[in-house]
Amino acid sequence: MVIARGDAVALARALVQIDSRNPTLAPGSPGEGECARALASVLDDWGFSVEGTDSPPGRPNVIARLGPSDTPALMLNGHLDVVGVEGMIHEPFSAEVRDNRIYGRGSADMKGGLAAMCVAALAAASPRARRQIIITAVVDEEYDSIGMRALLDSGIRAEAAIITEPTRLAICPAHRGFAWIDVSLRGRAAHGSRYDIGVDAITHAALLLAELDRVEQTRESGPLHPLLGRGSLHASRIHGGVGYSTYPEQCDLAIERRMLPGESIEKAVREITDACERVKGSRPDFDARVTLSTAQLPSDVPPDAPIVRRLKGALERENLPVGIEGLSAWTDAALLNEAGIPAICFGPGDIALAHAAEEFVPIGEIGLATRVLTRVVREWCEEA
Repeated sequence: MVIARGDAVALARALVQIDSRNPTLAPGSPGEGECARALASVLDDWGFSVEGTDSPPGRPNVIARLGPSDTPALMLNGHLDVVGVEGMIHEPFSAEVRDNRIYGRGSADMKGGLAAMCVAALAAASPRARRQIIITAVVDEEYDSIGMRALLDSGIRAEAAIITEPTRLAICPAHRGFAWIDVSLRGRAAHGSRYDIGVDAITHAALLLAELDRVEQTRESGPLHPLLGRGSLHASRIHGGVGYSTYPEQCDLAIERRMLPGESIEKAVREITDACERVKGSRPDFDARVTLSTAQLPSDVPPDAPIVRRLKGALERENLPVGIEGLSAWTDAALLNEAGIPAICFGPGDIALAHAAEEFVPIGEIGLATRVLTRVVREWCEEA
């Protein structure tokens, strides 16, 4: 893939045209390999020092560097994978330009941001650079973040990081974490006429959901975050029963709990187990097993942190409005922060369009993001 040096729009369109659906989310899809190789080739042509690492095989991260080695580094990060395309109302990988927007799966989430950060690093490169800039483009952010985990396990470090997720050019230093919790409720199968021996697992699921709804109604008076508001819980999936005339022996619930910074995974699980105990107090035949499926921690960088101040100053010097907001979605920023690398999100596009039937990124926002990030990188690299 040949892209004119420093052309962020052309790079964004070229990346969108490559199908990089996450194969875990979209079985049979090609994964990130072709997209990673194309980006690596472009960055190599542009003069970056580039390496790729496969983790797992066939799904390579891209790592590219500019500036003197063995110096403090600023990381610009994004992910290569996209979600499925079912239900989209336009061609998913055409990268059509219409109304000054690039349309396609991954245009907002987040290949427009990937292009902006790569061009910004290139534009800011200078013989006067005293610090290093690292571009990292990782796999699997949309599912289990195996790319970011492998990157951190490899020992890569930076003094700060900017992830170019779609934020509408707002600075987003915080987002919630989440826990996915499974609840298996056991009843007793019986003929539909045998109320005397049947135990209805579906009704017990309903009683638990009613109890959890009461908990949910108390959150407005509970812990609040200045950028994120409150935590939340919802039922994601329910399955149970075999037929009209049979008491259901089992009902399975899937529950998602979105956690604020300061709320632990253990607290999220305990909220469910405590609700189960309360239901059992009034229904002795209530029988539930609670299992944590997966969880990711919240992310929280102070609004006065150095990386936030740098980005805020760059926006001001570019005469652009400064917005500091919480991000609604989870990102790899949480893993970077957990590893001791302060990470915030800033990029073109709207997170509300991520995974949507219509997805696009405004071309103007790609340009503005590139300008702002160029200023941040240049000031960082030339600082003594």
